[in-house]
Amino acid sequence: MFDASKGLTIMVPTLNDEEGDFLRLFMIYDQVMKTTSSQVMFQFTYCNFLRPNAVAFLGGTIRSLQRKGIGVFVNWASVSSAVMATLRQNTFCSKLGYGSSASLGHAIPYREDPKEDANSILDYLTQNWIGKGWVRVSELLRDAIAGKVWEIYANSFEHSQSDIGVFSCGQHFKRKNELILSVVDFGVGIPYNVRQYLSADSRAASLTAESCLRWACISGNTTATANGIARGLGLHLLKELVRVNNGKLELYSHDGYVKIDSQGEQFKTLPFYFKGTILNITLLCDEKYYRLTSELG
Repeated sequence: MFDASKGLTIMVPTLNDEEGDFLRLFMIYDQVMKTTSSQVMFQFTYCNFLRPNAVAFLGGTIRSLQRKGIGVFVNWASVSSAVMATLRQNTFCSKLGYGSSASLGHAIPYREDPKEDANSILDYLTQNWIGKGWVRVSELLRDAIAGKVWEIYANSFEHSQSDIGVFSCGQHFKRKNELILSVVDFGVGIPYNVRQYLSADSRAASLTAESCLRWACISGNTTATANGIARGLGLHLLKELVRVNNGKLELYSHDGYVKIDSQGEQFKTLPFYFKGTILNITLLCDEKYYRLTSELG
């Protein structure tokens, strides 16, 4: 039972996926991870909408607290019927032990991966996200895209040093014709790994997070190897897809941010900080049929 006199209550606001929404998520995480309370209650009275990034991030935040031995409570009665429908469809409720899941509908399930499971994650990406038919892609392109996103998961497992793994969630927004996937890890972040990798150069320690993300987004640059083969962030194919699709790819790590879309790449330093890494991919569900260049002939 939650004891309000001894516990911390967090009021979860309406959360989309604009810069200010990520700031609110990072502030919540910072507040709860610094608490000296033995209990935390999440209250949704003023929350009218949650995008997939918020679902994945809140799930990881809850697991982070539990990992520290803090008792976590969710006031499910405070969740509006509209938000509850979303959280049941994407299985967030059932994963947190509340009720059963509804039919998935247009949701891409909330997923927790404490450990690396390549086959399961690839199945999730192909069957629930890129291969669902919301964006028309060839089988070869579907598998290639899923493989590149898997590389981002793999980097998280290999380098993030997270105790709780990787969290994912997505949604097909029919009215906006958008397909969104969010992947979050609560590890040490891309800038940390880049600085470590380049540490032979005395200047590496002073690299900004923005500079580290610039380095990581250059094709061929990598801090990871798989079976002796260099493995980058896997962004080249994803960059090309969002460019021709008029979608966007966003990365948040430490106080660095990159957005990749049809206009190119935009890097900047943010006025807020998150230790881990968030990947947010938005694709447009148009009538075009996408395939690999090698399939054209």
